[in-house]
Amino acid sequence: MLPVGLCVQLACVWEATARKPGNVHRYRDFEDASYLDFILSAAAIAPVLEGATERPVGQTILKAVQATHRVARTNTNLGILLLLSPLAAVPISESLREGLLRVLDGLDVADARAAYEAIRLANPGGLGRVPEQDVGDEPTQSLRGVMALAADRDLIARQYVNGFEQVFEEGVPALRQALDQGATLEGAIIACHLTLLARHPDSLIVRKRGPDEAHEGSRRAQHVLDAGWTSGRGDWDALEKFDSWLREEGHTRNPGTTADLVAACLFVGLREGAVAAHHRFC
Repeated sequence: MLPVGLCVQLACVWEATARKPGNVHRYRDFEDASYLDFILSAAAIAPVLEGATERPVGQTILKAVQATHRVARTNTNLGILLLLSPLAAVPISESLREGLLRVLDGLDVADARAAYEAIRLANPGGLGRVPEQDVGDEPTQSLRGVMALAADRDLIARQYVNGFEQVFEEGVPALRQALDQGATLEGAIIACHLTLLARHPDSLIVRKRGPDEAHEGSRRAQHVLDAGWTSGRGDWDALEKFDSWLREEGHTRNPGTTADLVAACLFVGLREGAVAAHHRFC
């Protein structure tokens, strides 16, 4: 079994490298974030998450955001860290999903306090304010409790409530199905991304563009899946048209939440042996 830190780094590098529609990848940068920013961030957080079993989850999130802040000028991975930190906290001797539920049950107010500090440091776009347990204030509930308050509007927060259901029951099976059908790893990552996006309007698009455009993004993702991408070897023209639509309006349709979930799926795939480090990428 690969070390946890290496699984983290590979998952983040693969997620950033694959030509997922609407996201930064090896051929496309944003004005405020480049592909290299994501690669540097992956390298920065790997040693922090390697030691995730030795400290509380909130502290791992905070230390990893601090490490990222030293190498990247913008938020590249807050959502990824919110997902990977509890996963990395499960010892390799435990079943990942069962251990994750134990970790989530053990989260407390101190974890929430450290996570809030990390979120403020990362300064993600489009957060706004909420009337209860706002990230600008000091939390009074556990990290899982405050995530539950956001679960109806944020798919990452929802994972803390439902035990990472979208990762284990939707994303990883989509990844595995494409690989089983002979897809390259990049093709399987794109299939995973499209599957999650088709089923769940992206939370970041909702925050930046509203629910109607997020639902339109899901409809278009399903159209691309129907063009053959469930197998990881679909119609590149359909994918590129979707990519162009997502990149309009100054990248405000960036499906960043979905990308974060893909990174978590890749970590789980590596940890459980569904994905091999040596699998042909493209």
